[in-house]
Amino acid sequence: MATKWEYATVPLIIHMTKAILDQWGSDGWELVQVVPGPGDGLVAYLKRPLEA
Repeated sequence: MATKWEYATVPLIIHMTKAILDQWGSDGWELVQVVPGPGDGLVAYLKRPLEA
């Protein structure tokens, strides 16, 4: 059976990037990609398996 995923997009504040990603990671989220966001910002795309 294929894994089902849930996704999140998270704005990253440049001087707090590690803290933000560490918090999401501790909640079970896996970083998929970081892309440029509005202005000088970044946006992180994350995923984690749905609970069965």
